[in-house]
Amino acid sequence: MAFFITPATLLRWHRHLLARYWTFPHARPGRPPVDPQLRALILRLARENPTWGHRRVQGELARLGYQIAASTVWKVLRHAGVDPAPRRSGPTWTQFLTAQARTILAYDFFTVNTVFFKRIYVLFFLELAGRRVHVAGVSTHPTSAWVTQARNLLMDLDQRAEELQFLLRDRDAKFTTPLDAVFTAAGVQVIRTPPQAPKANAHAER
Repeated sequence: MAFFITPATLLRWHRHLLARYWTFPHARPGRPPVDPQLRALILRLARENPTWGHRRVQGELARLGYQIAASTVWKVLRHAGVDPAPRRSGPTWTQFLTAQARTILAYDFFTVNTVFFKRIYVLFFLELAGRRVHVAGVSTHPTSAWVTQARNLLMDLDQRAEELQFLLRDRDAKFTTPLDAVFTAAGVQVIRTPPQAPKANAHAER
């Protein structure tokens, strides 16, 4: 059996199939998005009741006739930057950094790659208020003992060291207790950033 179909007909059919495929309404996977009005209500309840957690907010919404999962409420609060209770009753991390900027010193590493593809680690301290950077040392193999030599920074700061109240650092294993003890002895409180919270040390990360 033979079919007399020209190449032009085949191409026309193919174009029609492509047009139908890309114009067909495809269903999006996952849960439907939260209604904007319901999202606004969740944030309003959280702001007006700082001691409520996401489960309490979900319970109040259920009493008002809104059927929504507690996990969805938690995601809405998280995406809006609202901390879970009871932390919400106190200052946020951003508010704390802004209010205490003149008294905070942060430190971290940044890396530099040479033309021979050798990585160099630079230990630096940052005064949050004026964004002044102090380079404490450079090494290709930083160790805990090497990091401890950064205690000499207190002598370099001289009188400005008296204004320091907080030393901010992440949870890198190379940042040791002996170095913390040096600053603690000078009356500086060492604050470690929360686990898995890269934005908490964003001032030094940048």
